[in-house]
Amino acid sequence: MAKVVCVTGAGGFIGSWIVKLLLARGYALTHSLVSVWQEEIIEPIIAGTRNVVEAAADAGVRRLVLSSTIGTMYMNPHRDPDAPLDDSSWSDLDYCKRTKNWCCYAKTIAERGAWEAARARGLDLAVVIPVVTLGELLQSGMNTSTLHILKYLTGEAKAYVNESHAYVHVKDAAEAHVRVLLEPGAGGRRYVCAERTLHRGELCRILAQLFPEYPIPTRCKDEINPPKKGYKFTNQPLKDLGIKFTPVHEYLYEAVKSLQDKGFLKKVAGAKVKKNKNTTI
Repeated sequence: MAKVVCVTGAGGFIGSWIVKLLLARGYALTHSLVSVWQEEIIEPIIAGTRNVVEAAADAGVRRLVLSSTIGTMYMNPHRDPDAPLDDSSWSDLDYCKRTKNWCCYAKTIAERGAWEAARARGLDLAVVIPVVTLGELLQSGMNTSTLHILKYLTGEAKAYVNESHAYVHVKDAAEAHVRVLLEPGAGGRRYVCAERTLHRGELCRILAQLFPEYPIPTRCKDEINPPKKGYKFTNQPLKDLGIKFTPVHEYLYEAVKSLQDKGFLKKVAGAKVKKNKNTTI
């Protein structure tokens, strides 16, 4: 008899990949815990996360793997910019409020609450913290992280912003959740799931190398200040679980091809696109 796993948010970008990987491993899926998907505002995010923890404890699950966000880690003006984000890094709630980063604010409270509830209930909890995820779309709709690059391909964005972000292949993010779930000693900690950090200009240059037929911007909106540096991080704990992170040019290529295949991005007639494993960054 197949072991049963419950996946909430299975229709999302990462969630759909988690389902695919679990099914490939022979697991059965269930939707019988609780319905926790609600409108994305502060209280539902916090309450919904706690509801999942309580429901998992009530059901006697072996381990709960929570998918959080990098916004629970880096929003802290007091952190050392040269120190990598790791298990001990938390966003500052007052800073989130002052800067009106309400999603980071809510997600940070929600994750802290999940740890408190898990400890109180004796539940084995682990948290995977993905960054901007890119790659093939399994679901029919668009998602925020893929919109992140679509505007550069369509010509909607005439210049890129002076920002840096960390990125990861969506399949690697899904695989991280599965490995953290299955590895006996993986509970009780937070895992940063990131492959590399890129300035938006670097991102656009790779896209232009892979798909030169699109009007990808070459100019930064901020022509005065130097390029902003992104946060550092450590992904070694996931590497220790066997995760081999896919290089950025591969998941950018897959993301764009998926946009074309699903009709979100028009193919350019006569374009010859070759997946180049030697793309420089």
